[in-house]
Amino acid sequence: MRGPIAPPQVPLAASRAEVFADLVQDSVDRLERRWPQLADIDFLVLEVPRLDGPGDGPVWDDEAVPLGGVVPAREGQRARVVVYRRPVEIRTKGRDERAALVHEVVVEQVAELLGLTPETVDPRYGED
Repeated sequence: MRGPIAPPQVPLAASRAEVFADLVQDSVDRLERRWPQLADIDFLVLEVPRLDGPGDGPVWDDEAVPLGGVVPAREGQRARVVVYRRPVEIRTKGRDERAALVHEVVVEQVAELLGLTPETVDPRYGED
């Protein structure tokens, strides 16, 4: 038998990238209730961080692969929070663990962007 195993509206038909983007959006939605100014920030999912450190993106060193990054607002461009899918996926085993790590990364990046502590952005930050 050839063809899709499940119809497109069933979650099984969603790609890993789509499922990951949904996790990021769920986290952002959760934080926007407390921080409405997040509506002015773009949240992006990229596969992996770039090695060459583009002029408008976060730069990283050889010590560890980042899970996320922040690009502050500039003339005509909104601030951006980036979550790197593959590094997060590699560090997690299941959907719940992945969702928790995604939320942690989003909270940390938003905190950095707003100049706050992660605990201020989400009081449940760091709880198991």
